[in-house]
Amino acid sequence: MKAAYIDRFGGPEVLQYGDLPDPVASAGQVIVEVVAASVNGADWRVRAGQYGQAKFPLVLGRDFSGTVAALGEGVNDFKVGDAVFGVLEAGREGAYAEKLAITAAIIARKPDAVSHIDAAALALTGLTAIISVETTLKLQRGETILIQGGAGGVASFAIQLAKHIGARVITTTSAANLDYVRGLGADEVIDYNAQDFTRTVSNCDAVFDTVGGDVAQKSFAVLKPGGRAAFIASGPQAPKPDRSDVTALRPAVGRARAPLERVAQLAASGAVRPPEVKLYRLAQAAEAHRLSESRHFRGKLVFQVR
Repeated sequence: MKAAYIDRFGGPEVLQYGDLPDPVASAGQVIVEVVAASVNGADWRVRAGQYGQAKFPLVLGRDFSGTVAALGEGVNDFKVGDAVFGVLEAGREGAYAEKLAITAAIIARKPDAVSHIDAAALALTGLTAIISVETTLKLQRGETILIQGGAGGVASFAIQLAKHIGARVITTTSAANLDYVRGLGADEVIDYNAQDFTRTVSNCDAVFDTVGGDVAQKSFAVLKPGGRAAFIASGPQAPKPDRSDVTALRPAVGRARAPLERVAQLAASGAVRPPEVKLYRLAQAAEAHRLSESRHFRGKLVFQVR
């Protein structure tokens, strides 16, 4: 199979495109012929060696959409030809390839109304947003949430999910993306280059931070007493609050079929629309990583594999 992979850690230039052995399905797994795979911020960090040791050659990538090509022993809830999407097991890479093996129990059927490209773009972002907003923050109708970095993949899904729940949504973004996030349903939009959000936002029930750094730490200031904040860009632990009357949470984004089915239902019903997508071929992996690492884009970067 063709794949984009690395045989050493480094910059985008270490990405290679070539042939690797086809995967074989173990018991409980399926082989998926990948149609589309998305690029996530974690991918370039893996490539750079920030996540530690790896066995080379290492195919990067975590989420995908495609069709079932083979069934491992004991798999009876899918058949060959089924359209599916999902996210590889936690700690596993391998979606930048024409084929992958994955545990059948953690993938979901792709709705007919959602393209493979959009399903790949929604898989990990949707999974992360649902677990962060619904499971971790337990956002309720009528509450106010500040979502930091609204034009990104996870945040753009979270804005729409929060509006679907019935919350009031405030978000931050750059001037170039003000109309984009308004179009997603944000009630109030702050240009982070022109305004200090801590001076214009207050009394929030919840914060969902996708930016990290100083933005994450400053986010505690906008919470009402008893408020809670969830962080996905501050490492494995949430930052420590500088006040005792709020709660800091780090969502545990596990792999399971149920939240993916929730992603599928929201997308198929139109409650959440797919992000803006910039397409690449697998042979352009280095170019995609350069843009991903710059963090100056909106929506999702997606490989059209076949």
